[in-house]
Amino acid sequence: MAGSVNKVISFKGLALATLLSTAISSSVCADDGDVWVNQDRLENHILTLGEIGKDQTGATSRLAYSEHDIKGRAYAMRLMNDAGLKITIDEGGNIIGTRLGMDSSLKPIMTGSHIDTVPEGGNYDGIVGSLSAIEVAYVLNENNIMLDHTLKVVIFTNEEGGHVGSRAISGRVTEGMLELKSQMGLSHREGIQKLGGKPEALNKALYEKGDLFAFIELHVEQGGTLDKENIDIGVVTGIVGIRRWLIDVIGEANHAGTTQMASRRDALVTAAEYVLAVNKVALSLEGNHVATVGRLAPEPDAINVVPGKVRTTLEIRDLSSTKIQKVFDDIEKASLSIAIRNGTDIIFNEIQQNAKPALTNRAIQDEVKRAATELGLSFKYIPSGAGHDAQEFVPITPTSMIFVPSKGGLSHSGREFTSAIDMANGANVLLKTILAIDKFDHF
Repeated sequence: MAGSVNKVISFKGLALATLLSTAISSSVCADDGDVWVNQDRLENHILTLGEIGKDQTGATSRLAYSEHDIKGRAYAMRLMNDAGLKITIDEGGNIIGTRLGMDSSLKPIMTGSHIDTVPEGGNYDGIVGSLSAIEVAYVLNENNIMLDHTLKVVIFTNEEGGHVGSRAISGRVTEGMLELKSQMGLSHREGIQKLGGKPEALNKALYEKGDLFAFIELHVEQGGTLDKENIDIGVVTGIVGIRRWLIDVIGEANHAGTTQMASRRDALVTAAEYVLAVNKVALSLEGNHVATVGRLAPEPDAINVVPGKVRTTLEIRDLSSTKIQKVFDDIEKASLSIAIRNGTDIIFNEIQQNAKPALTNRAIQDEVKRAATELGLSFKYIPSGAGHDAQEFVPITPTSMIFVPSKGGLSHSGREFTSAIDMANGANVLLKTILAIDKFDHF
């Protein structure tokens, strides 16, 4: 094995004979089955990237299109070059590193994630998947392993701002989206240009259905399930659909001192009961769905006025569109009853920019499970409650995701943390999965 390569496994439940066998096999690289990622190198790359945009609190602000983003991308491209990848920037600003396969007639396998962060974010969201994909290329090169398929390692443009790069690849960037402002104050059109893309020619970044053999994304869970249950690997069953509503509660504004309680049409009282109803309905139905009220804005927002209007929200997520509709129907029914009782009105206006559930490919799920099992790692089938670049690929190619634990479930925070062992476990599962599906004739 090249360098100080660490084979990272969890020894839960393994017999002594198995451990001895594992120790012997890890000292040689006779074939594809005996290659492992370099844990120290992977961790070093991730921590080094984390210094770009790091503030005094330890948080990282590497917002898309910022100078920190540009510096981070330059660092990632340097690693790609060292890993033997041929680097291009597509029209959507995505960085794509290519490693040619032995059979040019086969469609490429793509893997990767993003390196942009939210304000005061952490070192692991997106970054683990991006740099693990590059680590896979390092390992393949160091061990002279040629895949049948071409491998494409991708770092997507502005995931945190709406999956801009992955939507460019899947053909879902509209003219209206290009004009939206990012957190840096630039439009996405201006930001893509700043990163070296060509927003006027996005159709050239597009992959049609069948242009890729598969897409796989490794990511930190961004939730607490794996960490709480002490599970090594999440086999992602799908990325949840999201539907959102803006809601107006209409009552009657009136003097707080002279309007008797029984005579009030208090919009905020109705809104408060609505919030409780959302929670009650969501808890009453079995499943992994979630329903959230994230905003509550009374008008006129004065201490001595009975609120005449409240603007609020509703977001529902689940892997099933049918389930999302069921949750909404029950919430709407309960809310209308509350409004009538209080002499108010409640109006639901659905936001059109929603995400459909994106189920991952069963055959790749099986290979992720098999890789985890062969590495002695525990695993759990788990849905993703957060959106990811991978969901943009589901309509165009067999797609899958691999999760590794987030300590305490923290994410989008300077305190988010995934251990070096967990990162390397995920990267090893990614490596083994790519090696396995490279041998597939078809899905």
